[in-house]
Amino acid sequence: MQRDWDWDDQCRIDQLKPASETGREAARRCLRRLGAQPAPTGKTRVLFDPDTSRGLIGHLVGAVSGGNLYRRSSFLLDKCGQSIFPEWVRIDEQPHLPGASRSSSFDSEGVATTPRALVDRGVLERYVLGSYSARKLDLETTGNAGGVRNLIFQPGPHSFTEMLQKLDCGLLVTDVMGQGVNLVTGDYSRGATGFWVENGEIAWPVEEITIAANLADLFSGLVAAGDDLETRRNIQAPSLLFESMTVAGN
Repeated sequence: MQRDWDWDDQCRIDQLKPASETGREAARRCLRRLGAQPAPTGKTRVLFDPDTSRGLIGHLVGAVSGGNLYRRSSFLLDKCGQSIFPEWVRIDEQPHLPGASRSSSFDSEGVATTPRALVDRGVLERYVLGSYSARKLDLETTGNAGGVRNLIFQPGPHSFTEMLQKLDCGLLVTDVMGQGVNLVTGDYSRGATGFWVENGEIAWPVEEITIAANLADLFSGLVAAGDDLETRRNIQAPSLLFESMTVAGN
């Protein structure tokens, strides 16, 4: 009863990988989940693969977007200019990348877009604003009406194998489900599937578990980033290793 998937998305049809390769990868991902069982319950290090780590960065974007800020419904309210990640973290918006999924010279209000950092040296440099939310906050638009464009978490130096070794013993998350994210408080609780890792190697597939943490604590407790940047989406992130999350399993 296991299932999984694969996909590709490019701006040019000649850049798409062969359909047969997509099918084989979908089959491989599905077969690796056979024999899944719950993970041990408790606090542990957690490694998010690129497919799931981008979701965490998406929650960051939601928390620093104008609508949540002027409604005062964000756990990152008034955090601009403050450290929210370790010092080595940089997240850039690059709206002019040739051939990228959301490249544009202007936002949905016609304001010129500009390459700029969202997070630099771990510090939140700015918010994500259109003209309406900027006026509500007595600030200037950041050219983000309609959202961010090609937001890239700068990858680290570690291969995925090295990231597993850094994890040592803990949970590798490959899929999350449910809506348990509260941007007002930063509380994060979602169903998850993935793999249990021991001695830096995948031990067995995991399902029917819940992972929980506070996003502010999660971001500040980021341990390492991989070099495996997922480039097919508007928000791009590599695998990310976090110091601690609560896992509810067996």
